[in-house]
Amino acid sequence: MPLDQHAAAEAVIAAITAMAQDGVPLMQRVLPEREAVVWQHYPENDARGVRSRSRWYYHVHPPGERDPGEHGHFHLFLHRTQLDDPAGFLAAPEAGDAAAAHVAHIAGLSISPAGIPVSWFVTNRWVTDEFLYPAAVMRAHLDRYDVDETGEDPLVGRLLTAMVALYREELAALLERRDAALAALVGAEGASAYEAGHEVLASLPIDLDTKIAGLDFE
Repeated sequence: MPLDQHAAAEAVIAAITAMAQDGVPLMQRVLPEREAVVWQHYPENDARGVRSRSRWYYHVHPPGERDPGEHGHFHLFLHRTQLDDPAGFLAAPEAGDAAAAHVAHIAGLSISPAGIPVSWFVTNRWVTDEFLYPAAVMRAHLDRYDVDETGEDPLVGRLLTAMVALYREELAALLERRDAALAALVGAEGASAYEAGHEVLASLPIDLDTKIAGLDFE
């Protein structure tokens, strides 16, 4: 069953509280060594939902190529098989159906050095070599994102699943902003605009306290 906002908020709070009580922050539950190797995917072949085929990986950009308030970020994906019409993409990897990964990128989730989510961002197609679907398609399938069972740290999966559920409307709006930006770029440059440059197309700061305080728990 998809999480509603209240259940998602409770799951986010519970996961962050458990991490704090253990004294092991979010990114240290992902990294096999204390210092991340820049650009390396953690885990190497992505964390994959056993039930859903949803995915995530974490990585770190070099200093100077990331925000000073970011340690690294997660990339979150639906698998194409989770979509009702896998053929309805706007742009695809050059290899098409022979592509290495049949994924649709939801968003990136930036994490502070303290292990707290600080922002969402959405990217151009080439950044994750995804099958890029319209925002309306992604909105209709966000409640299928489920990485509770991946074989990785269960608190990480629980947090990521719940964050997508908690911010479902904001993510849908971000993806609409991505589509608008891409439409303008493709109008000016043609389809090549999907394949180089224009990396981050929209972002949204996260304030978990404010977000959760704004929910009605009565």
